[in-house]
Amino acid sequence: MIAPVADEALFDALTTPLLRLDAEGRVVFANAACARWLGVSRRRLPGMHAGALQRDGEQLAALLASAPEAPVRLRAIGMAIPGSEDIHFADLWLTPHDDGAWLEIHPVDEFPGTDPAQLLPSALAASLKGLAHELRNPLAGIKGAAQLLARRVGSDERELTGIIESEAQRLAVLVERLLTPAPPEARLPINVHAVLERVVRLAESDAGWAVRLQRDYDPSLPELIGDPDALTQSVWNLVRNAIEAGAGSVTLRTRAEHGVRIGDVLQPLALRLDIIDDGRGVPPELAEHLLLPLVSGRADGTGLGLAQAQQVARAHRGVLVWRSRPGHTVFTLLLPLTAEDADG
Repeated sequence: MIAPVADEALFDALTTPLLRLDAEGRVVFANAACARWLGVSRRRLPGMHAGALQRDGEQLAALLASAPEAPVRLRAIGMAIPGSEDIHFADLWLTPHDDGAWLEIHPVDEFPGTDPAQLLPSALAASLKGLAHELRNPLAGIKGAAQLLARRVGSDERELTGIIESEAQRLAVLVERLLTPAPPEARLPINVHAVLERVVRLAESDAGWAVRLQRDYDPSLPELIGDPDALTQSVWNLVRNAIEAGAGSVTLRTRAEHGVRIGDVLQPLALRLDIIDDGRGVPPELAEHLLLPLVSGRADGTGLGLAQAQQVARAHRGVLVWRSRPGHTVFTLLLPLTAEDADG
């Protein structure tokens, strides 16, 4: 964090984006680096309220309204000129100065996120292994019971017993991975819409008709190379979170993205998978740490679902990003579709 000084010419020579704000939080000066970073003329910024630059959130506006007396940091804030779809992410330092403040902007990756695998302490990893060991026998029992039940029910119910059996098997595979880590298996071609249909069946079994599940698929998408079980679990975590947030409608949308940057790599082609819901949205107090392990908005939540989804995205050389307001939340998985990235 830099110390505030009055020499605007000096700040104009900096490569760090910087805004000087008045007591109301409006821009009175923007250095050239800030204008370049936002992709806008410097003449457009003066007079604009800095809070209006935050996309799908109000942390910055709330901070400015509180008039802090000491420097405050906000992490991974999405910034954009109002009306623009070109979102940039940055860590922000707000430093009070005279009758206003300096807003120092430190850009981060276009699609930010911390790999939760690096944040899990060894004690938690050991606890997860112990839990996995205890789950082995119940999962085997569930699978066996489903197989027996399938012999005694009609064809309509047999589809449900098949879901129980396949999900028990999938969980058993995940448990074995926790207990005996091994080099990643060879990845397989995945029809992403087959994965999504599997998630839809799980959601219908879990929530019944309480939630309306909508499909908005791009049928021209090529196959994705990856881990189908891990991807299924990741998407199911996101859909289940939407259901638990009180969503009445959840939409699964797939699109192809051309020439998209993921981290510092420009991908010629990527899959964009959006999970859109009309639930309560992400609580503001959780926004900064939402994708980290053990962060949950529910008293009975484990806080591992979103961290796992983020980890799966990273394992596929992609990212998980989100934006949220009450009534409209979107979690997006962006995954490369190029052979070079799939083989990595």
